[in-house]
Amino acid sequence: MTTLSEPVRAAGGSQVTEVRTRPLDETDARIVRAADEEAAPRFVGHAAVFDSRTAIGNPLRWGWYEEIARGAFDKTLAEGDARFLVDHDTRMLVGRVTAGDLRLSTDDIGLAVDADLDQEVSYVRDFARNLEKRRITGMSFGFIVVRDEWSSIDVEVTGPDGKTETHAAELRRIIEVKLLEVSGVTFPAYEDTDAGLRAMVDEVRVARGRTTDSPATGGDRPAPADATRDTSTEPAPADATRVLAMQDERAKALNARYPSLGR
Repeated sequence: MTTLSEPVRAAGGSQVTEVRTRPLDETDARIVRAADEEAAPRFVGHAAVFDSRTAIGNPLRWGWYEEIARGAFDKTLAEGDARFLVDHDTRMLVGRVTAGDLRLSTDDIGLAVDADLDQEVSYVRDFARNLEKRRITGMSFGFIVVRDEWSSIDVEVTGPDGKTETHAAELRRIIEVKLLEVSGVTFPAYEDTDAGLRAMVDEVRVARGRTTDSPATGGDRPAPADATRDTSTEPAPADATRVLAMQDERAKALNARYPSLGR
């Protein structure tokens, strides 16, 4: 059970590029092949779901719960020119709204994706095959938050001893976004590292004018590694900085290659 306080609205101005990924086994993403063998197959599915509460990091210690409001994509779909990529890689462009081979819309579920798969492009054929064989493991979208609401909530947690305790947490409700791209992904973002996710959480919190709990900023709650492992004997994953660097480079590449996305 959760109890919400009055929400606090946050205005836009942040240019932090965020990524959210849904595992394929939780999505309806699929390849649709027409009866006409000469017709190009299509990719259909949902990249985001409305009003579905998701844990970002460890909400009871250093992250937050998150929901996407209905209407969050309305303005960006009307004004934007999003791309469909593979693994957020701008070199692997599958479709584009203004090219007519990527159709984005919203329905009762969330952000719906419908894209033609050009069989003349080799990596698009590979993408379709990998999706059908379940080698592609997630559906993701990259975005910048324009407007959100933050609320304090109480969360009731039942421990292994059967006792219920109340913990404080934050709920972030995303009201409006600027959509940059949707992607089929091999690895969910931050899959291999607490450190990468924690860095993203801190970056978003600072950009949105929220306090952080990392030791560097004077917070008193433990870092995620402290709650899950003995960091005195187990070093942080070496991939942590590499993941962040790769995502930062992808964001820069998006802005450089498609300057209209930043407007």
